[in-house]
Amino acid sequence: MKFIVSSSALLKQLSSINGVITTNPVVPILENFLFEISEGKLVVTASDLQTSMITELEVESRESGNIAVPAKILLETLKNLPEQPVTFSIDEDSYSVEISSDNGRYKLAGENATDFPKVPAVSDDFSVNMSTEILSSAINNTIFATSNDELRPAMTGVYMNLTDTNTTFVSTDGHRLIRYRRVDVASDNGNAIIIPRKALNLLKSTLPSENTNVSVEFNMSNAFFHFGNIRMICRLIDERFPDYENVIPSDNQNKMVINRQEFLSSLKRIAIYANKTTHQVRLKITGSELQISAEDLDFANEANERLSCEHDGGDIEIGFNARFLIEMLNNLHSDRIELHLSQPNKAGLIVPEEKDDNEDILMLVMPVMLNNYV
Repeated sequence: MKFIVSSSALLKQLSSINGVITTNPVVPILENFLFEISEGKLVVTASDLQTSMITELEVESRESGNIAVPAKILLETLKNLPEQPVTFSIDEDSYSVEISSDNGRYKLAGENATDFPKVPAVSDDFSVNMSTEILSSAINNTIFATSNDELRPAMTGVYMNLTDTNTTFVSTDGHRLIRYRRVDVASDNGNAIIIPRKALNLLKSTLPSENTNVSVEFNMSNAFFHFGNIRMICRLIDERFPDYENVIPSDNQNKMVINRQEFLSSLKRIAIYANKTTHQVRLKITGSELQISAEDLDFANEANERLSCEHDGGDIEIGFNARFLIEMLNNLHSDRIELHLSQPNKAGLIVPEEKDDNEDILMLVMPVMLNNYV
């Protein structure tokens, strides 16, 4: 079997799906790309059993066949080749692969394609279309708050709830919670799924910069994403997501409005002086003034700053993890944000002051107990 393809075109497609491949896969053949050639088209699959990514490109070939090709050595070879047509010659008896370029030949050992795990089929039990811009925004606004605790698998992914009026994306790690809602994405046959973090990270890095359509289909066990010439199938997390609506406080008597960038810059400076274990910063709101302070008793480090703000409610003092606040503020794009508070031991809510007609974002952060320093 033989085919000819542009070295740079092949490298681009392989690089877009290479993130699926792990260094020590459960099944050794998963260190390979699966090449399938038919009717002048090369279909390439990469998989780690949980997630599979598939891409395709046109090649010069009159033959059909398949083979598993070692991913690492093939990618390294293509990265160091200048743009040129390369010829792949495959011996289907010995599974050897020979790559011929203008100035050299490279031979590597492939494997039998029949040993490569089959990609699960996803029937379109439920489906929805959304733009790459919407999907990218949903991922960026939620993925950073997913949990790393494998004992709570439901929280290691992003919950996606489709209804006939909107689609809600939720992530939480127990210390903070992000709810991102789009009213411009809806489905009559609504359902809820939990998408693993790795699959979303792969989508995030693969989605094209130009705004195109993404087709999303899913059943009870797998989700299927299709955009451009890329397809991704991932196994869903089969767990019950926490009842997140119950933890969002509704009775918040204190509301502070502040410039997001000024607040963020101040937190970054003050956090340098916070305790390296708790990362605690203290927010003291008095009238139209916010005082931000931190202290590390172990090293006698302390810092405080004052910022002007708009405040509606009584004076309040509350402690938060600075890293959580910084990460959340970094993922908002509003010039000004609102901080809604009730009591020092209750969660705080961060929302952008400027509202978008199609999206609604709410960020919840749990407080940390204040140290008794003055």
